Amino acid sequence: MARERAETSFPRHWVADVLTSDGGVVHLRPIVPSDSERIVAFHGRLSERTRYLRYFGPYPTMPQRDVLNFTTVDHHDRVAFVAVLGDDIIAVGRYERLPEGDGNSAEVAFVVADAHQGRGLGPILLEHLAGAAAENGVNMFVAEVLAENRNMVTVFREAGYQVSRSFEGGVLRLEFAIDPSEALLSVRNSRERAAEARSVRNVLSPRSVAVIGASTDSSKVGNAVLANLLAGNFTGPVYPVNADHRSVRGVRAYATVHDIPDPVDLAIAAVPADAIDAVLDDCLDKGVKALLVVSGGFGETGPAGQESERRLVLAARAHGMRLIGPNALGVANTDPEFGLNATLAPHLPTPGNVGFFCQSGALGIAILDEAANRRLGLSTFVSAGNRADVSGNDLLQYWDSDPATEVILLYLESFGNPRKFTRIARRVARSKPIIAVKSGRGAVPPAHAIGADIDDSIVRALFAQAGVIQVDTISELFDCAVLFGNQPLPVGPRVAVVGNSTALGVLAVDAARAKGLHASTPIDVGPQAGPENFAEAVSSALAASDIDAVIVVFVPPVAVEVEPFAAALGNAVRGSDKPVLSTFLATEGIPDVLAVRGPSGHPIRGSVPSYSSPERAVAALAAAWRYSSWRSRPVSNLVRPKSIDSEGAKNLVERWRSAGNRGRWLSDFETAELLACYGLEVVPFRVVTDEDEAVAAADELGYPVAVKATGERWRHRPDLGGVRLDMADASAVRVAYRNLAADSGEPLLHVQRMAVKGIGCVVRVQDDPSFGSLISFGLAGVISDLLGDRAFRVLPLTEDEAAQLIDAPKAAPLLSGYRNAVPVDKKALIDLVQRISALAEDIPDIREISCEPVLASADGAQITDARVRIGPEPTKADLGPRRLR
Repeated sequence: MARERAETSFPRHWVADVLTSDGGVVHLRPIVPSDSERIVAFHGRLSERTRYLRYFGPYPTMPQRDVLNFTTVDHHDRVAFVAVLGDDIIAVGRYERLPEGDGNSAEVAFVVADAHQGRGLGPILLEHLAGAAAENGVNMFVAEVLAENRNMVTVFREAGYQVSRSFEGGVLRLEFAIDPSEALLSVRNSRERAAEARSVRNVLSPRSVAVIGASTDSSKVGNAVLANLLAGNFTGPVYPVNADHRSVRGVRAYATVHDIPDPVDLAIAAVPADAIDAVLDDCLDKGVKALLVVSGGFGETGPAGQESERRLVLAARAHGMRLIGPNALGVANTDPEFGLNATLAPHLPTPGNVGFFCQSGALGIAILDEAANRRLGLSTFVSAGNRADVSGNDLLQYWDSDPATEVILLYLESFGNPRKFTRIARRVARSKPIIAVKSGRGAVPPAHAIGADIDDSIVRALFAQAGVIQVDTISELFDCAVLFGNQPLPVGPRVAVVGNSTALGVLAVDAARAKGLHASTPIDVGPQAGPENFAEAVSSALAASDIDAVIVVFVPPVAVEVEPFAAALGNAVRGSDKPVLSTFLATEGIPDVLAVRGPSGHPIRGSVPSYSSPERAVAALAAAWRYSSWRSRPVSNLVRPKSIDSEGAKNLVERWRSAGNRGRWLSDFETAELLACYGLEVVPFRVVTDEDEAVAAADELGYPVAVKATGERWRHRPDLGGVRLDMADASAVRVAYRNLAADSGEPLLHVQRMAVKGIGCVVRVQDDPSFGSLISFGLAGVISDLLGDRAFRVLPLTEDEAAQLIDAPKAAPLLSGYRNAVPVDKKALIDLVQRISALAEDIPDIREISCEPVLASADGAQITDARVRIGPEPTKADLGPRRLR
């Protein structure tokens, strides 16, 4: 019975699929007694040198007593993880709590199979062991390694920990605290970024491709994808896999992937869903790096299909592969070095500097057609179908390091891990614009995402915080893409409109002003102007020091050739560091006559984009200016406010839990104590149960006081009469207590010292199932609630983001002295928001914080009422060791 418990008693959240440094996938889980045979086999595959370095001497066979000791652990004082590929253990890491000292130290060690050394498994095991240790109250790791074991020393040195060393008898003793630090998180994120980028590179830059299910029937999917690969001039070998034919489309075919004589990087599965298991086994045996499944019949078909899809993902990862799909349109890389068209679309756009990610296959074909029609070149394209594994987050990591991609386009139907998206996007957007359409607002398919419904206002806030340019339609997506991909960013909002049509010029100016751009009277050269006059006007506008961008509106004169005007315009703007947009012939995209061509003959940077109307040109330019303005802001770092007692706060929550409390609100006094650990004071109050106690409390606190009902129906609802303010003496307190107790039907009331009068604000933290912790800010009151005038940000907040949060609601001008009112102390509000942010980040048990109202005045910000809810289990997303979702 004890053995059975040991097989299942470990924390389930310790199980993880992780990416190695070469982009492969390894399954990580706690060791269990049934691993005995695997451990013996693993040990037998280790070289003598590896065994010597791990065990400090010859250790050719593992005695049975050691097998039992290694595989039977308590998952608390003794913890061990195994990395598994297929059915084989390829690495083991463990820690064991040391008896000396305060019991908070543990010795850590790990060993990696020779064939898998150099894949980053050591740092991965260390990271996950540290996460488990922190949960079990271990805060210090100790490791003893031979001085000659340079690889192991490097693992500890480069892990991001502050390591102290001592040396004795050829053995290095290393000690380091495992508490998360900025350095540790930076190393962890860098390792994740490199591994995810490499895993996508394995998909988009294969040296060889196998098409499993390549059919001789031209109506079948397997035939189409093979035909597109061949027609796209893929530079590597293509291997059709078909058990019934010796060749497909004139290319030698093989019965299985295993029969292919050479290595295979990418396998494309075009077989029925019930045949996938055999495909996976063959791919593992062959060492395939990535699997693209274009077949349907999975999550899109309903609950049974979703379960099949889940098994497919787990199986692919167990076989060490990343998975694109299922139900995917495919992937493409237009780099001539690869020429990869592994899609069901027969034609791809020309090579370019734009990367595109979407989910829907049908939409993907329409997107490719639109890109080709607009002459928008793509670097890479991924239509991930059900997005069961590889997601937009993975592509962002790849494009961040891809020199061929300068602009990123996303069509998102759902989020896999929105919090991680924010973290990655805000870094990537600093160097490359990210333009996104978020469809299906409020709908997140459970098969595709970790959350439930996502409010559109939260998505907009997430995008704005991360610097993502959000648009509403595919047309707007491409309107922005042709500008960002071909012209420089504007450095300011000042735009000149130059044209030969008064009507179009006025429309452009009106649209620019409506979008927040600064536009003066249009420069109208008139319909009679020739190419030279036209070009001279454009050149003058570009040369003006008070102009940041130029919109050219052009209507071809009757019976006049257009090419001379195009040539003149091209000469006028060539080499300009200011963006130029046009409505040339009302064409969409890059007209041939305004294209600058690279060595391959395709349009490159410097080409002038054209729009069907001035309004669409202006909308794209306004988006470019907003993004440019965001990117030009200095990067704001996380700065923890001073005078924070995080240990005191953690101890308070632990005491609360040890008293048997789970998943409920803290008491008012407990809340005040918790906030005080973070330098936040709730205006002093007392809880009373009769008139005499109310008067005594008022005498102690000092007059004037407020008398408040505490029940849920009355809380934060002064409109219901739940608060009596400005009680100036004992008799007033008695009357207020008597009336309020009668109204509320509750003798338990609060007496609170009166706060300085100010503007009521609401600060909340909510634990969103998709985003993790979200902080919101707005002004208190029924009208703000009715209009939903709340601003949201994802935690943690930088100082600048805290200031932007305060200024974001539509009613925020009231805080700055609207209509000659006295401005409030906004620095105090920003400090308060930052402290609440730090509290929510430091205590992962917190599910909700509500400070309402916070009275903001010229003298500061005072919390008059606060509540904190603790959850039964910590469920913060994207805070622990890095893993695949």
